Amino acid sequence: MRFERKDLLGLEELSPEEINFILETSESFVEISERPIKKVPVLRGLTVVNLFFEPSTRTRTSFELAEKRLSADTVNISASTSSAVKGETLKDTAKNIEAMSIDMLVVRHSAPGAPHFLAKVLSCPVINAGDGSHEHPTQALLDLLTLKKRKGRIEGLRVAIVGDILHSRVARSNIWGLTKLGASVVVCGPPTLIPPEIESMGVEVSHDLKGAIRDVDVIMMLRIQTERLEECFFPSIREYSELFGLDSEKLKYAKPDVLIMHPGPLNRGVEITPEVADGPYSVILEQVKYGLAVRMAVLYLLGGGKFESENLDQKW
Repeated sequence: MRFERKDLLGLEELSPEEINFILETSESFVEISERPIKKVPVLRGLTVVNLFFEPSTRTRTSFELAEKRLSADTVNISASTSSAVKGETLKDTAKNIEAMSIDMLVVRHSAPGAPHFLAKVLSCPVINAGDGSHEHPTQALLDLLTLKKRKGRIEGLRVAIVGDILHSRVARSNIWGLTKLGASVVVCGPPTLIPPEIESMGVEVSHDLKGAIRDVDVIMMLRIQTERLEECFFPSIREYSELFGLDSEKLKYAKPDVLIMHPGPLNRGVEITPEVADGPYSVILEQVKYGLAVRMAVLYLLGGGKFESENLDQKW
């Protein structure tokens, strides 16, 4: 199988076979980052531009490292250093960048659908690194890879996603990915932070954290998207934390082999306590580790995927 799509814009449009293919390809890249020399020449000669209009630590650093470990040339552009501050449109910015003969564009933008728009006007592959409250496909893919590595499967798992579901692109991408691969999902949060009719995506809804995490295999905690809140959705941070924050006492209601996940950044003491975030059930740093492999795989596949998997195993 080959990945035939020009772009990676979201998991909603991908088939289960395509998602599994990306995950299988990602496993080939996990070992590369554990070598003394963490580099392979599969994208040598290609140029990738990271165009980020929102702040990012994990995603931007992960993409840049992935590009460099695949031997691509990398250029980073943020909103504050682009001509967007002078009034240039997103389309004009991207078209001017493409005119310099780049090979791929990684874009993060606050407007839902921005990467989809660019994919229509650019001939080079576009990778969505997060668009508003819409999707964050590589985050969901790294979460799926983490589950696959830790649980050995995704089908049949029961996953609770807890927190600000309404504004979370991570939640949406994970719901698409998990349900397509046969997992069951329950979302939990205050009624004001649960999207209307989210059940149509094939999930259950709960407003009781203790009940939601009972008998689940995975708990995925989400932070409150304060940068997207334009009104008051709950009385106070303290009340939110008491009802929907995960601490060691609430964790007792979960299964003894439950996994704790979080896409970051963590707001310690709000949605998750330090002892849980750093405890034995947490796979948060593993998510970061596998995120690098996933982004290497996505870049490799959209870059042509010309090297067979056995070539990836050679000690370059």
